[in-house]
Amino acid sequence: MTNLKTVGVLGAGVMGTGVAHALAESGHRVILVDVGGEQLEKARRNIRKNLRMYRLWQPRSSESATGAGASDDGTLARIETTTDPQALRAADFIIENVPEKWDIKREVHAGIDRLDMPAVPIAVNTSAIPMARFAALHAQPQRIVGMHFMNPVPLMPMVEVIRGEATGEDALSAARRLIEQMGRKCIVVKDSPGFVTNRVMMLTVNEAVFLLQEGVSSAQDIDSLFQSCFHHRMGPLATADLIGIDTVLYSIEVLHREFKDDKYRPCPLLREMVAQGLLGRKSGRGFFQYDVL
Repeated sequence: MTNLKTVGVLGAGVMGTGVAHALAESGHRVILVDVGGEQLEKARRNIRKNLRMYRLWQPRSSESATGAGASDDGTLARIETTTDPQALRAADFIIENVPEKWDIKREVHAGIDRLDMPAVPIAVNTSAIPMARFAALHAQPQRIVGMHFMNPVPLMPMVEVIRGEATGEDALSAARRLIEQMGRKCIVVKDSPGFVTNRVMMLTVNEAVFLLQEGVSSAQDIDSLFQSCFHHRMGPLATADLIGIDTVLYSIEVLHREFKDDKYRPCPLLREMVAQGLLGRKSGRGFFQYDVL
């Protein structure tokens, strides 16, 4: 498979919307699938809004956008939205982006496997769940490769690629090629819960939440210390808001369960915030307040 023209994107949440946006902007045809038509309409609205907003934040170069993203209408025209997973049969590559809950992901991957497309690589966009779990759900486990995108996807130049024990060379090469076609770079890591980025980041975020819960410092001051002392562009709590507090909680729960090490014990404040619907940027309020358009 030398050219990956059509990419199926499963899940139209924050990450799936970002992945679809980045793919379409780089000239790919996208089949965006979700169970809800309303969610798909929301995704399309958000992509149109973000196409304008991200240009103000970081104008895209011809190298990263390949010139295909110059027209917002052209980018949106390359995205087909549907609630029918059978539409994925037209894809050269599939990226799964459904919520970071194992029961949901397991059901989705069982459905992908039933499509019986043995030559099509399947990328898993997950924060922490090991590739070995996904490989066990497929008749051709060599098709499974991890592609951990960072949020906001259209602005991030790097993708963490995870090579599972069963990942074949064809799937790995296809993932690398697709990332290159998107104008991005990748680093390949071995399979491990949380991989490299989130195994470190989730510990940092979780500990920052403990500091806030214990009253050691305010959210603003915790983040300011990281930004000023370590030159981080964003502090750990603002990062959690960007990722989504629910995703942070699910990820740290995966690490706790997989490693059976109490250093990954989720801070109770994370659970309280998720229960109250304080999920960060996507809900308008997390550790900080945001405008929701």
